[in-house]
Amino acid sequence: MDVVGRACLVLALLVALYGIGASIYGARTRRRDWVTSGRRAVYGVFALSAVAFGILEHAFLTSNFAFEVVASHSSTTTPWYYQAAAAWSSQEGSLLLWVLLLSAWSSLVLFVTRRRMRDVTPYATATLLVFAAFFASLLVFSASPFSVAANPVAEGSGLQPLLRNPGMLAHPVFLYSGYTLFTIPFAFAIGALIVRRVDAEWIAATRRFSLAAWLFLGIGILLGSRWSYAELGWGGYWAWDPVENASLLPWLTGTAFLHSVMIQERRGMLKVWNASLILATGILAILGTFLVRSGILDSIHAFGASTLGVPFVVFIAVLVLGSAYLVVSRQDALKAEHRLDSLLSREAVFLFNNLVLVALTFVILFLTFFPLIAEALTGTKRAIGPPVFDKFAVPLTLVLVLLSGIGPVIAWRKANAENVRRNFRVPIAVGVLALVLLAPFTYDKPLALLMFGAGAFVFGTIGQEFWRGIRARRAMTSESVPAALVSLVSRNRRRYGGYTIHAGMALLFVGVAASSAFQNATDERLDVGQSAEVSGYDVTYKEATGELVVRNGRLERLEFGAVLEVRKDGKFKGTLLPNKGYYPTNTPNAPIRAAFEGEATSEVALDAGLRKDFWTAVAPDLSVLDEEINNRDAVLVAAARKAGSALDPQRFAELRRVYFEELLRRYTENPPPATFRLIVSPMVTWIWLGAILTFLGGLIALWPAARGDRAVSRATAGYASRVARELGRA
Repeated sequence: MDVVGRACLVLALLVALYGIGASIYGARTRRRDWVTSGRRAVYGVFALSAVAFGILEHAFLTSNFAFEVVASHSSTTTPWYYQAAAAWSSQEGSLLLWVLLLSAWSSLVLFVTRRRMRDVTPYATATLLVFAAFFASLLVFSASPFSVAANPVAEGSGLQPLLRNPGMLAHPVFLYSGYTLFTIPFAFAIGALIVRRVDAEWIAATRRFSLAAWLFLGIGILLGSRWSYAELGWGGYWAWDPVENASLLPWLTGTAFLHSVMIQERRGMLKVWNASLILATGILAILGTFLVRSGILDSIHAFGASTLGVPFVVFIAVLVLGSAYLVVSRQDALKAEHRLDSLLSREAVFLFNNLVLVALTFVILFLTFFPLIAEALTGTKRAIGPPVFDKFAVPLTLVLVLLSGIGPVIAWRKANAENVRRNFRVPIAVGVLALVLLAPFTYDKPLALLMFGAGAFVFGTIGQEFWRGIRARRAMTSESVPAALVSLVSRNRRRYGGYTIHAGMALLFVGVAASSAFQNATDERLDVGQSAEVSGYDVTYKEATGELVVRNGRLERLEFGAVLEVRKDGKFKGTLLPNKGYYPTNTPNAPIRAAFEGEATSEVALDAGLRKDFWTAVAPDLSVLDEEINNRDAVLVAAARKAGSALDPQRFAELRRVYFEELLRRYTENPPPATFRLIVSPMVTWIWLGAILTFLGGLIALWPAARGDRAVSRATAGYASRVARELGRA
């Protein structure tokens, strides 16, 4: 099967190269048969990458350790669902997933647009195939997932313990879907610039793909944040890690693009800006992929140092230079059809929104790469911590939230005094009321207070717009409030989906402000029976726990944990069970010691609620077991040397398992003090609820419009005129 897999990758590369040539030749000679052949090459790359990925998945699910990537990222003790996800936990598998998703989305968009923009589509096809060829070449020449070991091992190393989390099953898929979907508007922008067809049609043709890219990438970021909060054992959900930042950058510029294209569609403005934004977004998506694989910046999310850095740098440089050339050389075609009429208009607010998003992107990009810049200039790599990021990002985010409440309701072109008074009287009152009510409790946290006020302003704006729409709908149809709401949203999905997104983002940032500003954390070393206090909660260490986790007849991990009793004002609130898991490795010279010096995970205990989260992790003190561990190691090693090859591996594993059970029993019967990290964070749940509301709004906006909608009617009318233009070009 490895031969078939390698053959699929080689064929995918060749088909992609052929498709590039066929598409460009067809576009230059106006030969539709060659253009069609280029499009079918994309379908071919998808089919070949799907077969290759299927072979890799089968190897993981059947624990075929002849494949080196399976041996290094899976084991028989890994649950089947994590074995399936282990395929993209490796560098090789994730690159193959990239090609699969890229070719899948490319096939979909080219099928949908096969009869539209016949001058633009061939160049877009070639651009998409350039991406496919680049990643396929990495798989063929540098990081093949089908390398086979000369002497296959009997047991694999296992999936990295930190990745054994439900969020990791979907996080990479959503993240890579976002990255690859952003290459679609990128490719169509390239095609539109090449043929100088820079009206809004390429934007309309790829709008849903742009929105889907934004939605999927956002979900991927959220899942990563939740994983960090629940798995890493430090108590936070965002650490300004380089790879975290890399995923956020294209999401920010993509957000700016989705706002500013509305101005181009409506007024014919910001053509240079929009082309530059989507080209930058596509490049930042590749940059994010590069940071994970190059090892140039330290990150818990990265694959580590590799040889892929140079090809990525060259590819990114080509993308940057090519994009800049196209935008500069098409300045005459990118002239705006209208000018900004007033600073008090929706166009101006959207433009300010874009400037803030781009400024935030630049700040994060600069601070992320600052350690490398400092090292290049001074010879010393200087670390940048979260406080530095917060210093710049928090004020910009505050402005963004305010603008998200202004933009949707202010008038196009120019707002008059009556429009401003009618639309903003209630939201301003809601925001001011929130500031007045919360000031006595948050006066020492001014930025958090301002965020609460800005969030309330947004809720007032969006709530007002929904109520106005429902009231108007009921006046026309006499529907109930729920029915009127459903009808209102279904008949104008883009508008009310956008409102829902803005409300969700405001809720999310209110949660971030509260949990960041008012978090109370402490580290306590406790003996069994001792208590600690945090934010009015009394936490008592009741007993130590220990468990040997066995899967498929093999030892998977050892767990050392604790039972904590939580009380507030003397009333029992619940029991928390944090633990720390240790994953044994096969080390002949220290078979017992190796279990505690390899991979380990902190399984946090969490009591979540709307008002606050109580979060705890435990760090057991295993130094009391050192002497026992050394003794057991000496016994096992001596027995192995004495028996030589006659010692049955299964017998050796059974002895080791017995010794582990004795260690666990000794720990639980005479537990030493353990160190606990105790955190009370208010309103963290609001972050997850805000994200869910945001993504619900994205789905509403993405969902196809119903027949009879005014938006559909306008699109149908516009399509008739485009057909005439297409026939003329053909």
